[in-house]
Amino acid sequence: MYDNFEICDMPLSLKSNRTRVERFLADSGLRLEDVDYYAAVTDDDGNIIAGGGLQGNVIKCIAVGEAARETGLSNRLISRLITMANQQGADTVKVFTKPENRTVFESMGFKVIASAPKAILMENGMRGIGRYSDYLRSMRGDRPDGAAAIVMNANPFTLGHRYLVLQAAAAVSTLYVIVVREDRSAFSYAERLAMIKAGCDGLDNVLVVEGSDYAISELTFPTYFLKQVTDATDTHITLDLDLFARHIAPALGVTTRYVGSEPIDALTARYNELMQQQLPQHGIKVEAVERFVLDGEPVSASRMRQALAEGSLTQAAALVPQSTEPYLIAHLACDALRAELDTTPKPGLVDRIDNGAHHDMDLAMMGRSIDALQPYFVKLALEGFVRGEHYEVPDAQTVRNIGIEAEQAMLTATGGVNTHRGALFAMGLTTLAASWCAARDEVVSSKQLRELIMQVAGQFLPTAGTHGNDAVNAHHVTGALDLAKGGYEQLFKEWLPAYRNYLAEEASTARHRLLLLIMSQLDDTNVIHRVGYEQAQQVKQEAKALLNDYSTAGMEQMNREYIARNVSPGGSADMVALTIFIHTILN
Repeated sequence: MYDNFEICDMPLSLKSNRTRVERFLADSGLRLEDVDYYAAVTDDDGNIIAGGGLQGNVIKCIAVGEAARETGLSNRLISRLITMANQQGADTVKVFTKPENRTVFESMGFKVIASAPKAILMENGMRGIGRYSDYLRSMRGDRPDGAAAIVMNANPFTLGHRYLVLQAAAAVSTLYVIVVREDRSAFSYAERLAMIKAGCDGLDNVLVVEGSDYAISELTFPTYFLKQVTDATDTHITLDLDLFARHIAPALGVTTRYVGSEPIDALTARYNELMQQQLPQHGIKVEAVERFVLDGEPVSASRMRQALAEGSLTQAAALVPQSTEPYLIAHLACDALRAELDTTPKPGLVDRIDNGAHHDMDLAMMGRSIDALQPYFVKLALEGFVRGEHYEVPDAQTVRNIGIEAEQAMLTATGGVNTHRGALFAMGLTTLAASWCAARDEVVSSKQLRELIMQVAGQFLPTAGTHGNDAVNAHHVTGALDLAKGGYEQLFKEWLPAYRNYLAEEASTARHRLLLLIMSQLDDTNVIHRVGYEQAQQVKQEAKALLNDYSTAGMEQMNREYIARNVSPGGSADMVALTIFIHTILN
């Protein structure tokens, strides 16, 4: 009776659809998980009789109502989901399902790759766990059995991670460090992989191995990334450990797995507990190493990230190997840009409430722009760090080339809109200089930072034909390049001390006051371009008046006026971000 029923899309962004799917799954003893796509078959009354979802290349939340289980609808649904995944570029499709559904999926070419009492993980396709196992065997080469492994996320790589590696490496002939492959963490997979490789450099018996969907991934262990212990946690952990024991350990010849003790995080502690129970059943010994302690506290990535969130490179850097510092600096640059963007209200500028005097950009676009620039801040930080290690002044052409790549990525992300070109120059130059200084000294000093900014900026020539350069030539004001060539003298002497005072007095309004201070002093070439030199001088006086008698209502009123007058102090906004960034570097 269901042969003529069509499978239809069920967009879960619609609350009514989500409610219907949740009720349907609940009747089958399931719950709705995160999926990108959901399809369903409904009867004449609109009731869902079969449904299934897809997240990336993973089939989830598939169920068939009791009355329709002998109709072949499940096969049709699975075929639809496989086709959708293939159209999106997946060459392997995976599924979490109950053990009793094994036969249905095996009939469609799926094979079990991991098992737990309440669930199995299956996949089909020519590539998958077999391909990853081949890669692991190629990494192993002719090394004998008896190796050890560590699986780490390292978000980012800290002294605690390095201590664990050193302890394990000292006890075995070969140690494999498998990097968790995901991009939901603060630091991307590419960054974490590079950090771990740099942190393990010089350890001859340590091989850093690329991660996959098969080791603490969103596929095998989705609750890990929620950091919550739920009723599904033990199942996810067991599947992950079964995958390791069945496929990863044999491919690498691993007979021991090392793990750091976990005194804080309940989820990781539970993972360690089940690991110690289950892996020995497969002939794999588990060795727990007590966490590295500094200043009476265990060193952890979360502790380091907290230091970054509190705006202190000095505190964060004390918890990581020096090779990790460039990544911290690059992230602080992006954090400063986001802090400026999130400051609300702002006069004439994009914020969380409106687009200011801009018709071609909004908050989401600005956010995409920062995300697109982040890898290039990392490139600049690494360039500065390498140059600093060799005590070489960075070459302006290399810096320019990275900047051109970054600008193109920004324009691609924004559809051609110039969101952060000015900020890219100032922040990129400072990122490079700060990383250079970090390579030379444990603590970055303002004197050294300024000197290197001036040295590198001195190699650049003015860019003809830009609005900023036109304003400089027409009105003899100080432009972005001259500010850099002067080592941002006013920032270090006035804006930075004032910002620190604002933070001490009233942190919630510190960024607003900083913006007004800079607006009152800076010849903002963006304002000059938009409304002319005379109005730009008026803007400076208005900012000074509001700073002397600050109120949120005053900022809101100024925003309304500047929208009407087409005033946007974008240059001042760039200097706000730069001041925040330099504060965190020196703090």
